[in-house]
Amino acid sequence: MIQKPALTQEDVEKMGAAAEAEAGKHGFKVSIAICDEGGHLLWFKRLDGAPPISAYIAPQKARTAALGRRESKAYEDVINGGRTSFLSAPELQAMLEGGVPVVVEGHVIGAVGVSNVKSHEDAQVAKAGIAALGA
Repeated sequence: MIQKPALTQEDVEKMGAAAEAEAGKHGFKVSIAICDEGGHLLWFKRLDGAPPISAYIAPQKARTAALGRRESKAYEDVINGGRTSFLSAPELQAMLEGGVPVVVEGHVIGAVGVSNVKSHEDAQVAKAGIAALGA
């Protein structure tokens, strides 16, 4: 039987607070979502000034990263590289940079998705949240 780590509510709150702090430090008006390895939403926050659409995109970026076991940017790169048929991949609705998997001991145990600033800034906020785990 495979044994692997799992996110606790404390972990999720810690990641959320760190991601929110990173966004605040730079004045980013974003939505932040954290999901488990199956893409199920565990934590969400839409910061003041973030547009309503970001509340849909951030959870989908997190879900894409969790289910794909890689940063959502990887899918964006494949599509931008000409493989547009990848747009038909099932269950992946936000193949845009800003979804980052949470990897602990080689296992993807969740993901953080951020939406509304430049793509690399979305990823920056997500990675700051994950870094709070110290894993």
